[in-house]
Amino acid sequence: MGYKTILTVVTQPGQTEQIDAAVALARREDAHLEVFLLGVDHTQTGYYYAGASAYVFQESIDRAMAAAGALETEVRERLAREEIRWSAESAVAQMGGVSGLIGSRARFADIAVQGRPYGEGAAADAEAVVEAEMFEGCCPVLILPGKSDAIKTMGRHILIAWNQADEAMAAVRRALPMLKAAERVEIAVVDPSPHSSEGSDPGGALCQMLTRHGVRAEIAVLAKTLPTVTEVLNRRATEIGADMIVMGAYGHSRFREAILGGATRYMLERATLPVLMAR
Repeated sequence: MGYKTILTVVTQPGQTEQIDAAVALARREDAHLEVFLLGVDHTQTGYYYAGASAYVFQESIDRAMAAAGALETEVRERLAREEIRWSAESAVAQMGGVSGLIGSRARFADIAVQGRPYGEGAAADAEAVVEAEMFEGCCPVLILPGKSDAIKTMGRHILIAWNQADEAMAAVRRALPMLKAAERVEIAVVDPSPHSSEGSDPGGALCQMLTRHGVRAEIAVLAKTLPTVTEVLNRRATEIGADMIVMGAYGHSRFREAILGGATRYMLERATLPVLMAR
């Protein structure tokens, strides 16, 4: 398949399922796994009283460095037992520098694997990591629902959330290796507008493109019978036995680009399947 460099970013102990899933995907794809261990300093020196900033700043950096070093030792011991190609690197950054640091690594990865950035059990910096990979690194991100074993069976039956947006098209292109290997792919279109560029054939052009790549694709036009499009897509995924969702990630703000849109966040909070997102 087409993924040869897989990235996963770890910011705190206990992200075992995320690492297990990244290992499983690297083994499945015969890919190289890059693990980036990041110690994050959350302090803001401007808030300290005069004369204390330098001392407190150094102390917080030392704590972050110690945390990153401990993470690297833990991960190296874990990966040493695996028969895959891997590398591990640790670094420290203040919160304001996280995006650039992660983005510079994500831009050279084929795909990133991360845990759910919202909800119970999410790592403290998970949202910032996912945003940096997608927005700064322009890297597709595979979000896990919390079960690392989902990777092993993922990709047999894929649901594409299609709305003609550039972000949705980017996600489809980035997911193409998995789509070509899938047994079945459904292009789900919710309440398409009759005045759109696709007119009376919503999803038709995409289905034709995928079919020419050898993808076994079909189209489902769905009515919005639930309050949100996300709920309709999740229900459809359950009905057809999908094991993965492909969708675009949407940013609401051009002032702060790395803000995941409402539909994106809603999906990541509620999805029970792996979700591949790109923009």
